[in-house]
Amino acid sequence: MTTPLLPALRAEARGAAHPTGIPCVCGGATLADRPDGTVVRHGDTVAKAHAPDTDRADLDRRLAVAALPALAGVLLPPLRPTATAVQDRLVTFWPHGTPVDPDHPEHAPWEAAAGLLARLHTTPGHRLPPGLPPMRGPEKAARALARLDASAPGHPAAAPVRRAWRSLPPWARGEVPYEHAHALCHGDLHLGQLVRHPADSGTWLLIDVDDLGIGDPAWDLARPAAWFACGLLSSDEWTRFLTAYQRAGGAKELSVDDPWPALDVPARALTVQTAALAVAKATEAGRPLDDVEEAVVDACARMAFVPPDLGNGHAK
Repeated sequence: MTTPLLPALRAEARGAAHPTGIPCVCGGATLADRPDGTVVRHGDTVAKAHAPDTDRADLDRRLAVAALPALAGVLLPPLRPTATAVQDRLVTFWPHGTPVDPDHPEHAPWEAAAGLLARLHTTPGHRLPPGLPPMRGPEKAARALARLDASAPGHPAAAPVRRAWRSLPPWARGEVPYEHAHALCHGDLHLGQLVRHPADSGTWLLIDVDDLGIGDPAWDLARPAAWFACGLLSSDEWTRFLTAYQRAGGAKELSVDDPWPALDVPARALTVQTAALAVAKATEAGRPLDDVEEAVVDACARMAFVPPDLGNGHAK
């Protein structure tokens, strides 16, 4: 559905792609149009309107991280160093890259993703801009629960999701700061956050800096860990991912031999987040849960009574 923002965002993308104003035949496309992010493409330029409550100073610091020479080959660098105001939204500009093909999960670049995370997590603190905010992973999980409560309070699947949420420690629910945050983290790692740049022929890079910040490296590995625990990621893919992460010098506590003491709570939090969004979206669309969505809700039901201090208790 076309929103008032879209025409202005398309014009901004066209202007960024052709600053001299020369007419073109590039064509454009809307890549996403959600309340928390609208993304359009014009030729090789992508413009993203961030969520209405985005803090400009925090976003500009995150853009500065993406532009760091020390992170060349890890994060896709922005085309402009700071955000631009368009209507009431902050907009950033990026080169276009080729995303992971969702129709061919067997080609998912798990090893590449793991290597990028390891490099991100080991970025020296003195290379980062001052005042970099915390990673927003727990905050996103809390927002997912708020959406569940707003959209599907009476859904039968909502109760086990809420019970699983209450079983998490306060830091994983975004209620208190995490005392052991020490590394640069992406904050929202999934396969949709990877693109090849240059398009088609380039190497894989991480995109989307909205949740980038200082946090616990385990959170970045938690979504594939949750998929493995729910039976949605094979043992072979999970092992390849962890092995590649360690070979690239990732956090020592996330070892192939026994990563669960570090991963347990973040993986459970990401499972609850995924289930909450699944139930909310299904309710909003007026459809039943699909098999994958049922699997993450079932995982919430199994883990709802697991005490937060059982480090190696996961949902599988």
